[in-house]
Amino acid sequence: MSDIYADKPWLKNYDEHVPPKLEYEEKTFVEKFRETVEKYPDKAAIIYMGKKITYRELDLLSNQLAAFLIKSGLKPGDMVGLHMPNIPAHYISLIGAQKAGCVSTGLSPLLTAHEMEHQINDSGVTMIITIDIMFEKIAEVAGKTSFSTVVVTEIADFLPGVKRVLGKLLKKIPTAEVKPLSGKTVIRFMDAIKGMPTERVEVKRNIDDVIFLMYTGGTTGPSKGAQITHRGYMSNRMQVLTWLDLTSEIVALSAFPLFHIAGLAFGGFCLTNGSTQIVVPNPRDSHFIIEAIKSYEPDIVVNVPTVFFELMKTPQFKQLDLSNLKWCLSAAAPFPPENIEELESVIGESRFIELYGMTETSPVTCCNPRHGKKKPASIGMPISDTEFKLVDPETGQPVETGEPGEMAIRGPQLMKGYFGQDAETAHAIRDGWMYTGDVARMDEDGYFYIVDRLKDMVNVSGFKVFTRELDDILIKHPDVETAASVGIPDPKRPGSERVAAAVVLKPGIEESEAEKEKITQYLRDNVAPYKVPKVIHFMGELPTSGVGKVLKRDLRVIMEKGLTQ
Repeated sequence: MSDIYADKPWLKNYDEHVPPKLEYEEKTFVEKFRETVEKYPDKAAIIYMGKKITYRELDLLSNQLAAFLIKSGLKPGDMVGLHMPNIPAHYISLIGAQKAGCVSTGLSPLLTAHEMEHQINDSGVTMIITIDIMFEKIAEVAGKTSFSTVVVTEIADFLPGVKRVLGKLLKKIPTAEVKPLSGKTVIRFMDAIKGMPTERVEVKRNIDDVIFLMYTGGTTGPSKGAQITHRGYMSNRMQVLTWLDLTSEIVALSAFPLFHIAGLAFGGFCLTNGSTQIVVPNPRDSHFIIEAIKSYEPDIVVNVPTVFFELMKTPQFKQLDLSNLKWCLSAAAPFPPENIEELESVIGESRFIELYGMTETSPVTCCNPRHGKKKPASIGMPISDTEFKLVDPETGQPVETGEPGEMAIRGPQLMKGYFGQDAETAHAIRDGWMYTGDVARMDEDGYFYIVDRLKDMVNVSGFKVFTRELDDILIKHPDVETAASVGIPDPKRPGSERVAAAVVLKPGIEESEAEKEKITQYLRDNVAPYKVPKVIHFMGELPTSGVGKVLKRDLRVIMEKGLTQ
């Protein structure tokens, strides 16, 4: 049997401007950013609530922050935790950490105290840069973690003086109290950079050094840190810019948060391309996004599906003049085919692009073509220098066209490995191939379609919930005998899922709504909000195999049927 994947049937459907192989520069993120500043010094790098910050200004501000990091004792390779929404300080910190030779890790504001503590300790974070309205989350774990310094920004930082003062006085700009932390240095972001030299800071890093340590959910325990190298990240930058035909002239609006790999990739790729980014601090604020589109007429809009769904519910979005829009891109969760037609009725035919990526691949590996045929429900084709194969999980042999198999990926954007997790790395990366755990099929044109997941992962509006982790926490509740969680379709959010949990209570514990609320509150205290089950169903026993393994596929059917009856 010939290896259909080695024949790369997708190549015949590439856009004319996309070569199968690319020439890559041996340049780090900082080196490429310096080139961009020298080429476009007076161009707006970001636009934040009406305030434009040029590439020159961003360069000088990040030099000051880098100088502060070095003055604070940070050495090359030290870890900086970035715990902010998309605001100017986040972009400055992203660049400044790299200039100081540090590695950064995104600390999601959605993490619980337990999850935050694990990531900070596992990664060895030395300094955290946060925002006042999220400071309490850091304070909660301060006594259980070894970071030394917290730098605190606020929403009003970098806004014009009048807007900043009036916004705070009229309480249109939220603020929060920042208190001292025992044994830690706490300093305001503006005070940290004040008086710092603006001269170039560029601690030498090698192309194969780690640039980011981005955490991804663990299937058998706590989350793992994927070590993204400069080579992997910058290779993916070149692949994506080429594939999507992105030039320096574009104005982009992305609601992807920088603490997530998708936002980190898109934001960083634009910063090293000379593009202008419209900053979206709150992706749930549809009114803000609509007004930004109206004011700045972006060429491209990039969001998770749920953001597009919320926009589509708003009449003002459908009334926008989008003649300037080149395309919209969606990632991080499936976009239902039936909703694509509705969106394109507003943005224009053939202007919607869906792609696939994962933290471990820096992240993009597969995308529908920028100009060519886009297939609904498909994640597209492998991008330049990227190989895909679908294999039978049992035999490891390639499956036929149209047949489902586990998706394995090979390319220059692959991570170095999981930080401190040699066994997990060896399981995921075999003979240079990254085994994703996703089940897909390939059609005769080389387009891929995700059809299932080997691991029992639930996709909640782009956020991954690994049910094994949730099950372990559920079983620790004193009233629970055993439990298992699955994903079921979310009727309110097409393409997204709800977490549903089946619970067997211990003898003597009565099934009641009060008991459900008790378990739900327990979960609220122990996992991020998006991981808390929307449905809890009491059962006498769970469906199991002959060896006692919970049959989650059967359980999913039971849970979905129970909701429709």
